[in-house]
Amino acid sequence: MLTSTAISTTRFADLFDRPVPRDLREHAEAMCHDTFVDHYGHQGGPIRLGSWGAAGDDDLRRGITAPRRYRASIAVGDRIATSTAAATGPVAALTAMLHERGMAVEMIKFHQLPAVGGGIATFIHGSDGVRSEWAMGWARDPVQSALRAMIACANRLHA
Repeated sequence: MLTSTAISTTRFADLFDRPVPRDLREHAEAMCHDTFVDHYGHQGGPIRLGSWGAAGDDDLRRGITAPRRYRASIAVGDRIATSTAAATGPVAALTAMLHERGMAVEMIKFHQLPAVGGGIATFIHGSDGVRSEWAMGWARDPVQSALRAMIACANRLHA
């Protein structure tokens, strides 16, 4: 298991058994973990995700794949509101919620990689229709990793 000190000085690319997305490889091979995460995974910005939940977990266990209802507390600047969306998955739900709040993020590319020693990194290349940005999220849970990447991408696009 890597310690936090080892991670902070390790090249970001060395944390994975597989290559990171092609567009990010040069930075991942040149930057240490902390620098890469500060650049692509920074959660600061006008958009913050608070609580997150989904209804219909019983349906999922029974094999029913109809859209589920998701609920989130999302802050944009000083305004905090609860949003809901019916979607087939959490990333689609968050995309709809952000769009509803005027923070469009069109996903161009999506990658998830397990890290050596634990955790999941999600890399998202997103666009607001004018420009595009890469962002990343990191968590032990793949859903939380993806949600963090979506928020980081939205913040990079709408900062």
